[in-house]
Amino acid sequence: MTIQEAIESRHSVRSYKPDPIPQNIRETLDAYAAECSEEGDLHIFIRYDDPNGFDSRLAHYGTFRNVNNYIVLAGTKNNDFNLRCGYYGEKLVLFAQQLGLNTCWTALTFNKRKVKELLKDGESLCMVIALGYGETQGTPHKGKTVSDVVIADNAPAWFTEGVQAALLAPTAVNQQKFQFRYENGEVHLRTKGFGTYLETDLGIVKYHFEAVTGKPVVVD
Repeated sequence: MTIQEAIESRHSVRSYKPDPIPQNIRETLDAYAAECSEEGDLHIFIRYDDPNGFDSRLAHYGTFRNVNNYIVLAGTKNNDFNLRCGYYGEKLVLFAQQLGLNTCWTALTFNKRKVKELLKDGESLCMVIALGYGETQGTPHKGKTVSDVVIADNAPAWFTEGVQAALLAPTAVNQQKFQFRYENGEVHLRTKGFGTYLETDLGIVKYHFEAVTGKPVVVD
């Protein structure tokens, strides 16, 4: 599965089969999580066979079922901490999709107290991502169009392709509050309007664009 195929097939999944993740897949995921942690100066790790992370009223209210595995995005908090968590978290999400797994980003609907107990001293928690074999592959949601999120004149085809990939990125409550600008050969990305978890969303969106185009994105 290519990265483009992973982007197109990835949808949020909240209900999972009880099937355990095989050991060889765990080792592959853990190694990739370690790479993402090093690249992003973060502490990204995966908990397996641990239902406590989603044992909470909010999780049940959010219709999560059988979440026994999850990715924790944490690290030392600084100015772009949330952006990096979004970027490298989504990098791991799409890698998991390529391995046949399903995921769901969540900022609230997990047991925050239990997860925070797993962190090292001085670390901050950004978000948690449910992980496993979904009961379904999830469903796509209607979103914005390229013209809704772009300011550009005579942009090349690769720019449009990157924006289309970015529009398939998961954002908090599907808000898609971001805007791309193509100017003097550079791609710029910024938030547009007000919303929740916008900086993390920008990191996720940035990764989608860069993964498909191979072109850098400047976050304004």
